Amino acid sequence: MTTRIGIMGYGNLAKGVEASISQNPDMQLVAVFTRRDPASVKTKTPGVGVFSTDSVADFKDKIDVLIICAGSATDLPEMTPKYSKMFNCIDSFDTHANIPVHFDEVDKACKEAGTTTLISAGWDPGMFSIQRLYANCILPDGKDYTFWGKGVSQGHSDAIRRIPGVKNGKQYTIPVESALEAVRSGKGPTLTTRQKHKRECFVVAEEDADLAYIENAIKTMPNYFADYDTTVHFISEEEFFRDHAGMNHGGFVFRSGVTGFDRDNRHIIEYSLKLDSNPEFTGSVLVAYARAIHRLSEKGDIGCKTVFDIAPALMSPLSDYNMRAHLL
Repeated sequence: MTTRIGIMGYGNLAKGVEASISQNPDMQLVAVFTRRDPASVKTKTPGVGVFSTDSVADFKDKIDVLIICAGSATDLPEMTPKYSKMFNCIDSFDTHANIPVHFDEVDKACKEAGTTTLISAGWDPGMFSIQRLYANCILPDGKDYTFWGKGVSQGHSDAIRRIPGVKNGKQYTIPVESALEAVRSGKGPTLTTRQKHKRECFVVAEEDADLAYIENAIKTMPNYFADYDTTVHFISEEEFFRDHAGMNHGGFVFRSGVTGFDRDNRHIIEYSLKLDSNPEFTGSVLVAYARAIHRLSEKGDIGCKTVFDIAPALMSPLSDYNMRAHLL
C-alpha cells in the first residue's frame, strides 16, 4: 500500500522528512505547502509541486497523511487541530508539559472529522518515550533518567528565534557529566532539572536590538529555559554560519532499578542515540509513523494517538513473516 504524503512547511525538519520519503519505496511525496511565496521554494524531489498553505484543502482526497513540520511554541497548537479536521496528520510537538492539553485538542478535532493523527513523534518525545515506558514495565522499583545532548534542539532554537530582536539563534543542550556518571554507577541519585543539564545559546541580534531584553526573555522562558542554568552568547552572523551550521544531537535514557525479594540485585537499562542530523533522524521517525497512521485510518481507528498507541509492526514495510523471521 502506497502512502501519499503532504508536507506542511519546508524548513530543516521538512527537508528531513523529504529525504526519508526518498528512502521508502511505499511512500510518495505529493505536495509541499508553505507560508512563503511558493515560487521561492525548491524541493529536492522531481515533479513535486509547492503550494500555498491556503490551497491545502484542495488536496483533501490526494493525501493520505499530512506531516506538519512547524514549531511547538506557537504553530503546532493551532495547526495540528486545524489540519486534523481535513487530513490524517503527524506532528512532532515537543513541549512535554503541554502534551496532555495538545492531545485533547487534537483528539476532539479528529473525532469530529473522522481522521487519525499522531502527535509528539520524534526521538524525545517519541523513541525515548517508548524506552521509558518499556523500562518502567520491566523494572517497577526504580528511577528514570533522561539526558539530552550535547546537541542542537530544534524546538528550543525555534523558540529563541521568535523573540523580538532575534535575527537567528541556536541552542545546545549539554548533559552535566557528573550527573551522567552518577546514574551510570548505579547510585540512583535524585537530580533536579538544573543538576542534569545546561543550556547554551548563540544569538544573532537585529541591529539596535535590546540585548538585555533578549537575554532575559531566553533565561526566563517557561518550559524551555527557566529551569536550567542558561548561558547566552551574542555573536555575529558570520560566526553563526561558520561555527553553528550543524544539527547534531542525541541523548540517553536510563532506568535504574532493583529486583529480588530482598531488592539486592541492581539493574541499569540504557538507551542512547547519537545523531549527525537531528532533523533528518526526526523526519525519518515521522515518516515511519505516517505508514502506521495510514494503516490505522484505513481500519477506521480514528482519534489522536501517541507513540504508546502504535504497535511496532504497523510502522514496518516488512511482512509479518519477515519481521518474525529476521527481527524477532
